Amino acid sequence: MPVNPDLVGQEFPPTDAYLVGREKVREFARATFAEDPQHHDPEAARALGYADVVAPPTFAMVIQDLTIHQLLNAPNSGIELQNLIHAEQKFRYSRPIVAGDELTATLSVTGLRAMGPATMINSETTIVDASGEHVVTAISVLLAGEASA
Repeated sequence: MPVNPDLVGQEFPPTDAYLVGREKVREFARATFAEDPQHHDPEAARALGYADVVAPPTFAMVIQDLTIHQLLNAPNSGIELQNLIHAEQKFRYSRPIVAGDELTATLSVTGLRAMGPATMINSETTIVDASGEHVVTAISVLLAGEASA
């Protein structure tokens, strides 16, 4: 089954809130070689005006991943994980993610494009804080091969 064209325009329900933990930020920073002190040291982050350690920009993927799972688990989506490649990623930030943030994400499928036997799936995940203020929009392009029979 090819990727279901009815996915275009679909918005998935908001995820459960994700509480950004200081140690998760530090772990992610170490894993991505983000060595700036603001990612590890609360005092360094406070000196820059933040309440706690600041997540590296790509940390938004941790929250976006929750929405990608919704897309992959959508009934009749035609997407199989073993046939999927994460082809492109962009972020539009209103402010950095900081330890202590409680974030919720909502994914919308913004387009599909056939690429031979594969389909490019464009999506945007809007991530907001506990007060509903925009933090970041994560824009992804996934390349899905045809599902096996």
